[in-house]
Amino acid sequence: MAASIRVLRDPGEHAIHLPWARRVRPRLVEAGLVGPDAGLLWHLVPPAPGYLADFLTPPPAGLSPDLAAELAALRSTPAATVRAHLAHYPPDRAPALAALRADPQAGLRRLAEEIEAYWRIALAPDWPRIRVLLDAEVFARAHRLAEDGAAGLLNDLHERVRWEDDTLLIAQRHCAAPDVPEGGALVLVPSVFVWPSVLSIAGDTPQLAYPARGLGALWERPAATPDALAAVLGRGRAQLLTALAAPTCGTELARRTGMSRAGVSQHLTALRAAGLVATHRQGRTLLSVRTDLAEALLSASA
Repeated sequence: MAASIRVLRDPGEHAIHLPWARRVRPRLVEAGLVGPDAGLLWHLVPPAPGYLADFLTPPPAGLSPDLAAELAALRSTPAATVRAHLAHYPPDRAPALAALRADPQAGLRRLAEEIEAYWRIALAPDWPRIRVLLDAEVFARAHRLAEDGAAGLLNDLHERVRWEDDTLLIAQRHCAAPDVPEGGALVLVPSVFVWPSVLSIAGDTPQLAYPARGLGALWERPAATPDALAAVLGRGRAQLLTALAAPTCGTELARRTGMSRAGVSQHLTALRAAGLVATHRQGRTLLSVRTDLAEALLSASA
């Protein structure tokens, strides 16, 4: 949510997300959630690389964080913590945040309501496709960790992140966070909206949000199905194969193609039997992706 607001503040710096920004911004302005006269949420999330209050980004409780649980954690933030974090904001933001500083409990309730409204308008309609991309990223990174260890994983996250001499180095402009003590846990948070940078969050549990791979195609329209491939496999199976550029679940495939969930499942079974699709489990979700053989078929029929 915080990273997506930064996209809306400076869409030119996040060109990949322009289709999303153009679609949701008018609705958010109408709801009073974006713009100079907007509420707490807009003023708490400054343009990058401005300071972002840590209480806005509590560490996720697991692989599938729940919005209601995170909002409950937000509302329970101690008043002293809220005021301490607000003290880091520049004077020009002080008037908009004065009510939150004066009465943190009431202000946090209002903030949670704004976040829920923002979620419904800006993120919930696209969350299924975003979630598929993030699930695929978690699976890929877990595989990389198992093969190459922590150093291989961390050195492959982003150009600004590197693991060197048992130290994690993050090149962040104007980052005022203190050094993180040795031995602490680090939560890696794949994100679509932090691109092209990373977002580091200090605190008792440090977090590093980084761009998930594959987001370049997140807002693209489905690719056209090659007629030559459709003639061999059938229109439905060729359509699914074209849509499987990245690991995707059956529900998302049904949404993209207009097929029934049962029809998608039947076609995927046939494609797996032919060695054109591989499927793996990510949590409670089954993700399918094209094999090298399928890539060769698509290339030949393009």
